[in-house]
Amino acid sequence: MSIHLFKSVSKLVTGIGASEELIHHIHRLKMSKILVLTDKGVLNSVAVEKIKQNLINNNIEYTIYSDITPEPEIEVVLKTKQFFERDQYNGIVAIGGGSVIDTAKCVAIYGNNNVPLDSLFGENKVEQKGLPLIVLPTTAGTGSEVTNIAILSDTVNQVKKGIVSDYLLPDVAIIAPEMTVSCPPSITAASGVDALVHAIESFISVNASPLTDAFAIQAMTLIMKSLPAAYANPENMLAREDLANASLMAGLAFGNAGVGAVHALAYPLGGRFHIAHGVSNALLLPYVMEYNKVACLDKFRIIAQCFDEPIVGCNSIQIANKVIDRLYLLCEMVNIPKGLNHFNIPKEVIPELSAEAIKIERLLRNNPRKLNLQEIEKIYEAAY
Repeated sequence: MSIHLFKSVSKLVTGIGASEELIHHIHRLKMSKILVLTDKGVLNSVAVEKIKQNLINNNIEYTIYSDITPEPEIEVVLKTKQFFERDQYNGIVAIGGGSVIDTAKCVAIYGNNNVPLDSLFGENKVEQKGLPLIVLPTTAGTGSEVTNIAILSDTVNQVKKGIVSDYLLPDVAIIAPEMTVSCPPSITAASGVDALVHAIESFISVNASPLTDAFAIQAMTLIMKSLPAAYANPENMLAREDLANASLMAGLAFGNAGVGAVHALAYPLGGRFHIAHGVSNALLLPYVMEYNKVACLDKFRIIAQCFDEPIVGCNSIQIANKVIDRLYLLCEMVNIPKGLNHFNIPKEVIPELSAEAIKIERLLRNNPRKLNLQEIEKIYEAAY
């Protein structure tokens, strides 16, 4: 028997129209002067314009900062904190994808902890809670709105680094499908498969629990049903709601059970070659699952049921192969590039990528099958 700890945000608000609840929670948290963090792609969207008007109508003082880039670098957080320090803000609202939310989580705790940012990387290095933080995701994929981690790119060392602390958990996460409608199809695809990776890796994690399994199973089911529909028709609100809920549930699952080798191998691709996190995860997912299948065949049977795959009369290996084939097909349907060579990554760097990946023990220890350096190299080679 095992004892499991389940962590999440203090308040979760979900459903179509949930963005209207923002003002209530701003008042509840006594946030009177707000720094709104977003990015250039979201800044002028209809959803953000509506939120700005609501803030004005309710006499809430706010300033918008939008110089946040995809796959945020350490320098982005430092510059955002400098902007934050120009005035006496008493709360932060993040409107955006995982990059904006991760930046906001960092600024919220970094602005309240008088220590160098470098000292916060790692697990449980944050000493106290930060400013009140409300997040509204505009993509359905990262799950950052309900996790205790923020990932930043270290451009000097060309690696990705994580700050892991329960103090990073937002005070309120508002998951409103209407916030994702302006998301371009390519981002819908990459973030949707990213959420699927979170669900699958948490489901097969050595730290999985009945609670995380329940969230992961439902997330996988919803994503396989709704991602192609939302990709083909961005205005399909039922599909958008399914994906928003699936991303949330996948976030709750991996925020507690952890992710594994897919993420560990994806981080060096993002750090060195600046491949978007969701895309690098999607590229590696089928190949890592091929490696993992012998360690968790019973889980593959359940995954196949989530994918609505016919499995009557199939043995365990055949079922696992059906799941992996379906992953290839899904990525093809939503135009995820196939193969690392698509990004002009020299094959000669695979040993270097492998040497970086094997250092990410925080994630590799969650994987159902252990990997050594040579096995990591083989996965990269297969994915090339």
